[in-house]
Amino acid sequence: MLSAEEKTRYSRHLMLPQLGEEGQNRLKKASVLVVGAGGLGSPALIYLAAAGVGTIGIVDFDTVDPTNLHRQILYTTEDVGRLKLDAAKDRLYSLNPLVNVRLHSGRLTSDNALEIISAYDLVLDGTDNFATRYLVNDACVLTQTPNVFASIYQFDGQISVFGDPNGPCYRCVFPEPPPPGTVPSCAEGGVLGVLPGILGTLQAAEAIKYLTGLGESLVGRLLLVDAFTMTFKNLLIKRDPECAICSERPSLQGLIDYEMFCQGSRLDPTELVDTPNPNPSEFMFFGSQIPSITVLELQQKKESMEDFLLLDVRRADEVQIADIGGVLIPMDELPDRMAEITSYEGKDIVVMCRSGARSASVVQWLQKQGIDRVYNLEGGILAWSRQIDSSVAQY
Repeated sequence: MLSAEEKTRYSRHLMLPQLGEEGQNRLKKASVLVVGAGGLGSPALIYLAAAGVGTIGIVDFDTVDPTNLHRQILYTTEDVGRLKLDAAKDRLYSLNPLVNVRLHSGRLTSDNALEIISAYDLVLDGTDNFATRYLVNDACVLTQTPNVFASIYQFDGQISVFGDPNGPCYRCVFPEPPPPGTVPSCAEGGVLGVLPGILGTLQAAEAIKYLTGLGESLVGRLLLVDAFTMTFKNLLIKRDPECAICSERPSLQGLIDYEMFCQGSRLDPTELVDTPNPNPSEFMFFGSQIPSITVLELQQKKESMEDFLLLDVRRADEVQIADIGGVLIPMDELPDRMAEITSYEGKDIVVMCRSGARSASVVQWLQKQGIDRVYNLEGGILAWSRQIDSSVAQY
């Protein structure tokens, strides 16, 4: 039953004939786990707490960074450096002290996912990587827990409800992850600050509807959101009778190594050797040793006036944010500008990007093109800012 205080707080809900006191009591008794307290998790958590969901669990391991603040509205400037879990808990209790917030510190893994997820009625997936998305999906299917999924990139987003007995799971729609590196993260590609607010709020709406039985859910539908043109498109999606996890005869009986799953079973790098002018953005590395140097070693090269090529493979707009010199050849332009690189034959080539991920794939691609003495800058621009020159912006 609702207390007098709860009836006052949720009075606008109670006035909705479709929801009323019965629906609000369902929310009070419900438990929702939010995986990831970032761009999607921030608005979702705020609205779940405001709506009076009785128990809200949060899985996260990160700290608040200044680059989070343009979209992760759960946090303020004063929270920078704090664990997101601690900051989130304080914010949610300040918003609604009547809810119960449970914290799960650390990463969700194949070792703990089933135990954590099975304790909740519903999961909101606010993750930003494919390995964890597949982990969340599979754990939800195995524990029969609905999963409100969303993802974002630049101006685009998508959302659905997976894991319902009458609908598909994430694997039904996306049986395998894309090759590593072909889908840039928001850190590499950027994201419109309000986009996760839109998608995270939609996730909270779907959760509230699902828990109370209101309206039509996104089970069996994938909603595509284009914030650039402000258009929404519904795609009908069906359960795959051959799905590896939710079919009648699943090939997966338990959780697996998802990092390996998202990095392996892809195109063998050796197959690219004879490909005419392959695009390095489509090239993946699979655990082989990448020649690299540290930012301290790069600083020494600069100070000694050594003749070498510092190759920046970021986009031009990224250079406007942070620049430490070098020759800019964006990753997708490399095949057409190889002459600029081969002119440095016999000299060291240091490849850099924002964090060292894209540049690592470029190093191995250049090696396949016959380029020697090529090295990846460990940690990229971020490491340079942290260890050498703090005036260089982190983004």
